[in-house]
Amino acid sequence: MKPQDIISVKASLWIFGYGSLVWKPDFKYKRSKVGYVEGYKRRFWHGDNFHRGNDELPGRVVTLIEDDDASTWGVAFEVTGPQVEESLKYLNVRETECGGYITKMVDFFPDGESHSPVKALVYIATTQNPLYLGPASPEEIGAQIAVCRGKTGHNLEYLLRLAQFMRSSCPHVDDHHLYAIEAAALRVVSCLLKVQ
Repeated sequence: MKPQDIISVKASLWIFGYGSLVWKPDFKYKRSKVGYVEGYKRRFWHGDNFHRGNDELPGRVVTLIEDDDASTWGVAFEVTGPQVEESLKYLNVRETECGGYITKMVDFFPDGESHSPVKALVYIATTQNPLYLGPASPEEIGAQIAVCRGKTGHNLEYLLRLAQFMRSSCPHVDDHHLYAIEAAALRVVSCLLKVQ
């Protein structure tokens, strides 16, 4: 489903963020809720040559990989009325044109609520994307993140802010992939500081 198709049928829309959107949505919204989507795992397998890297040194940012046994925690934002069109126009540039993500509708489960999930729009980078980098060890990913920078800032900031969000908003969730990469990146930074 394309974002423009959603505008014509939605007076209200939930948008699920699992990467930089959790701390920097940069669009107006009515309310937000922490929660999760099922059937996906978050992985630093997508390259970024704009926001957090460049053509010579692409950064690594997260995407969702299908996995029936997994769930991914993040934040869903409800946009209503004119916010729907405004947010989708903004995200089309940020996530699709500059990031290479596609959109899907998924079930979002708000934390601590027992009623039915809500449908939410999510941006996912697929293996068909030229920027897709695929799996690597936490050490390799951490080393890459430690040295990359793009127009939005350092790749390390992206990683640390995501880890901070998870610890403060989802302390009961052990995101092993995220925390292993954080530890590896901080080891690289520590070594670089010692050399200087």
